[in-house]
Amino acid sequence: MATAATQVPAVIPITTPSVATADPTAPAATPAIRSFISRLSDTLRRSTSDLKPWQEMVDRSALTRPSSLSEATSRLRKNLSYFRVNYTAVVALSLALSLVTHPVSLFLLLSLLATWSFLYLFRPADPPLSLFGRTFSDRETLGGLVLVSIIVIFMTSVGSLIISAITVGALLVCIHGALRVPEDLFLDEPDQQGGAAAGLLSFLGGAASSVASAAPVVASRV
Repeated sequence: MATAATQVPAVIPITTPSVATADPTAPAATPAIRSFISRLSDTLRRSTSDLKPWQEMVDRSALTRPSSLSEATSRLRKNLSYFRVNYTAVVALSLALSLVTHPVSLFLLLSLLATWSFLYLFRPADPPLSLFGRTFSDRETLGGLVLVSIIVIFMTSVGSLIISAITVGALLVCIHGALRVPEDLFLDEPDQQGGAAAGLLSFLGGAASSVASAAPVVASRV
């Protein structure tokens, strides 16, 4: 008598989807840093919108010698208010040119910024920093970075280069501000200043909230 073959049902493999877990070593202050950078970039974009035409700034027909010191001071005060973004760009350009023409100082400054970023600002609080077979606490790391910064800025040519570049930029701003005749450029300036002040206060308020949210993390690190 023929026997019926017993058929075993096929087993379908079932895979359990893996649940992504948060990396415990990720820095907790990253959202606050991102928020601060986002607000800073937004403020910079608003500031650059107040950039005046460079042709208006360097108009030779509007450059005359002031008759007195009080007139020069009055011109400078008004021009600082009107061309504030342009003047900031002039000082920044003076600083950039000084650093580019001195590659050693530029290298030292970039190295210092990179050291701060990787060893303290963007480094997770746990695990602690370990170098040359020794573990350093956050307080020791901060103290070492401050000491290195003082040495790089004040014991090398970096500090004198930055100060001299800013001084040259400020001198150019003062000369232009004293020679540029304001004419009727400032009739609507109070409203523009109010808008700029409102944007600055908004940025400071957002930055303060970001710092406040990151305060427990910083306190736990220190």
